[in-house]
Amino acid sequence: MRETDVLIVGAGPVGLTLAIDLGQRGVRCTLIEKKAAPEFLPKMERCNARTMEIFRRMGLSERIRAAGLDVSIPMDVYVVLAMNEPPLLRLPYPSVAESLAEIARSTDASQPLEAYQLISQYTLEPLLKSVAESLPSVTVRYGCEFLSLEQDEGGVTVRTADATGAIEHFRAKYLVGCDGGGSPVRKQLGIKLRGEGNLLHLRQALYYSETLYDRIPIGDGPGRGRHYHVADGQATFLIMQDSTKHWTLHAVVERDEDMTQQFEKAVGAPLDYTMLYVGQWKQNLLLADHYGAGRVFLAGDAAHLVIPTGGLGMNTGVGDAVDLGWKLAAVLQGWGGPNLLRSYEIERRQVGDRNVGASRYASLGRRKWRSEYRPDIRDATPAGQATRDNLARVADVEQRKTNEMIGAELGYRYVGSPVITDEPGGPEHLFREYHPTTWPGARLPHLWLDNGEPVQDRIGQGYTLLRLGGTGADDGALGKAFRTRGVPFGTIDIAEQRARDIYGYNLILVRPDMHVVWRGNQAPEDAAALAAMVTGH
Repeated sequence: MRETDVLIVGAGPVGLTLAIDLGQRGVRCTLIEKKAAPEFLPKMERCNARTMEIFRRMGLSERIRAAGLDVSIPMDVYVVLAMNEPPLLRLPYPSVAESLAEIARSTDASQPLEAYQLISQYTLEPLLKSVAESLPSVTVRYGCEFLSLEQDEGGVTVRTADATGAIEHFRAKYLVGCDGGGSPVRKQLGIKLRGEGNLLHLRQALYYSETLYDRIPIGDGPGRGRHYHVADGQATFLIMQDSTKHWTLHAVVERDEDMTQQFEKAVGAPLDYTMLYVGQWKQNLLLADHYGAGRVFLAGDAAHLVIPTGGLGMNTGVGDAVDLGWKLAAVLQGWGGPNLLRSYEIERRQVGDRNVGASRYASLGRRKWRSEYRPDIRDATPAGQATRDNLARVADVEQRKTNEMIGAELGYRYVGSPVITDEPGGPEHLFREYHPTTWPGARLPHLWLDNGEPVQDRIGQGYTLLRLGGTGADDGALGKAFRTRGVPFGTIDIAEQRARDIYGYNLILVRPDMHVVWRGNQAPEDAAALAAMVTGH
């Protein structure tokens, strides 16, 4: 029997991120994956700003940008009849380079530290796999299928099979199912997904074309962009992937072979291309009743399924991974109390619920403008023009809901967590607007210091106390309380009054994932009690 501290089932971006996070903390973990190797299939395509902040802390953001779409490429979104005809609507959005420049110019806390990055899953997975395999405490096993689990007070015993059918057993202190929407781990636990299932049944295809991107604009068609929504009765949607040579198309059609004609109709002009893959998928808005049981946890699509509108699927899963990773490490290293792992479901399930809601909000917006389609949309008649004008007018409002989710990305805040101090009230959770706050439970807002360094880069891998504005508040008791428990702790003095004014308090206590757990203008009255509470005791 093979032994490990944490066994992770599923080597998608979420499982790989969790393995890297644990490995960088020195935790012995094993990642198993049924597939023989990462597959070249179109799935996620975008790491949002918060995910890129997370990858920056792992030392991976520059590598991900180098592997992804060139930062100068436009990200505009179009509604079209075809790619060789004048667009019905153009929604301009900044390229990565433009977003990074805006971040560099910012003087308040309204921007993320990192811009988004367009990178296809088939590019991201091999990159993360290579990082995980380089970590001494991480073992990566492809071609290893999860079969069953049994858990007791001391750990989890897992039965697996390799490609030949040979049975192998693992013994782990904890198990994490990152094994997708059909999660065998979740089913073994008897945990249900609830919500709205099978809302729409689409086909998705992946195409390779050497020339399509370079030919844009085609005729009178739209310029270069990220998404091309075709105004038809089949929900056709063309997406540029990170190489600019690969494209994915979604559409409601009867047969796989119909995706050939659908692609040609969407492009609207003769084109050399190869169709590499066709598959089917269903739109779901589902949330697990629980994010685990006992020593077994769920993360990513195993716990929540959203419609890709808003780009919240994989990105929510990465948030799950980093919330769970440091907590598992804390417990295994002996300083995390019992409430720390209990807080995982409390914190992340509320985010999953909100992001299912954000996805529903965006999806309903897209459905609303698509419902304005009429068969006369191409007619050179007053009625046809009215159809085009009306669809574009509605899309100009409703399509933005899909592409503008900065509040959901950055503004989530953990409410009711047993390891975060409780301040009654709190700012509203918004999908499309981000308002920086240091309210306990919120992500520490990004802020440039006077020397050009971001505050986030100074936050260590343990708990960090920020002393702002030259305050004389003494942290001695708090530091002693953390160190007595063996908890990694540091203090950072930031004398700049501007930082104090923006963050609003003299003292801010941040935990390893950069979420605020306490704030005040004077040292806490009972430092030992605060240190105990925020570490799960």
